[in-house]
Order: sequence, then structure tokens, then C-alpha cells
Amino acid sequence: MMTPIGKRSISGIFLLTLFMAISTAANARVSVGQPAPDFTAVDSNGKQHRLSDFKGKTLVLEWTNHDCPYVRKHYDSGNMQALQKAATGKGVVWLSIISSAPGKQGHVPGEEANRLTSTRNASPTAVLLDESGDIGRLYGAKTTPHMYVIDSAGTLVYMGGIDSIPTTDQDDIQRATNYVDAALSALSSGQPVKEAVTRPYGCSVKY
Repeated sequence: MMTPIGKRSISGIFLLTLFMAISTAANARVSVGQPAPDFTAVDSNGKQHRLSDFKGKTLVLEWTNHDCPYVRKHYDSGNMQALQKAATGKGVVWLSIISSAPGKQGHVPGEEANRLTSTRNASPTAVLLDESGDIGRLYGAKTTPHMYVIDSAGTLVYMGGIDSIPTTDQDDIQRATNYVDAALSALSSGQPVKEAVTRPYGCSVKY
């Protein structure tokens, strides 16, 4: 006859196994070489966007938090804006995504998001407000910035850090390999992305 302790042990093992299975499934939602998960979101102007509406175009997804020093590194230096302008100038759709929950660092209403875009001279196609964190969790976004590149067929071709030097020092930008720029350049020349997955760095996304 099974003892109460034995029953609890089996129950605990079952729950742990179930939790691990759910966690694995959640983390496996995005994978380079696979279709990028579709989603619908409202931007800072109240306009609704669906990812699949941009099929046929290259997309960049940028998770952002204006209070994060790693994000400030790339905006205060003008590096992020230069990337945005160069990309959108070539027809790339650039979606900046704010997944900070209400009351958490980086959360802003649409009007403030627009003010930040204007004062920083940023050039995203749209700023998406993901207060629930559903889109961030769908993509497994861990840091700000966390960058994703999707090709014109809707396939995820890059995910990871913006560049190769994970610091808050602006002086490191020029010495770093910019993975996003490299991925976009490879796509435009019909070449495979050499470094398709890298480790993201920055502040944790404030879900």
C-alpha cells in the first residue's frame, strides 16, 4: 500500500514534469528557420497591426525600455536610430515593442511613446504597446534590447543581441559586430545569416 509520503512524491514529480513540459513548449515557440509567430497589437497611435499583414517585407522586432541603460547606450549614441533609418529607408518594417507591464520600469502610454520617438529622433515603423507581455512571452523576449529579424517569407532568420559587446559603454559600439545590420545585409544580398542566434544582453523585460 502506498504511503501518503509516496503519493506526495509521485504528485510532486508529476507536477514538476508538467511544469517543465509547459516551460519547454513556451520556450520552443520561436526558432530560427521556422515561421515567426503571428500576433496582433495596438501601436502608440491606437492603430492595430497584425504581423502577417507585413508578409512580403523584411521585419525587425526590437524590444525596448527607454529607462534601461543598455537601451540608452544605443539611443543616446544615435546607433539605434541610424539602424532604424537605414533599414526603413530600404523598405524594412521596424517594430519597436514595449512589453513593460503597468507600474513597471519602461511602461509608457502611447502619447509618451510618441514623445520619446520624436525627442530621440527615432524612426521605427511603429511602436507596439504590449502591456500584457503576451507578445514578449510568445517570442521569448528576455532583455531590452532583444532583437529579431524576419525575412519576407515570414521566417525568423535572426534572434539575439544587437551586437557583440554586452556593455553600457557607448565607446564599445564602434568596435562591436552589429548582428542586426549583418543579418539585414545578408538578406539583401541573398545570403544566409551567418550568426543566426546570439545571446541577448540588456535589462530584463519588465513583465
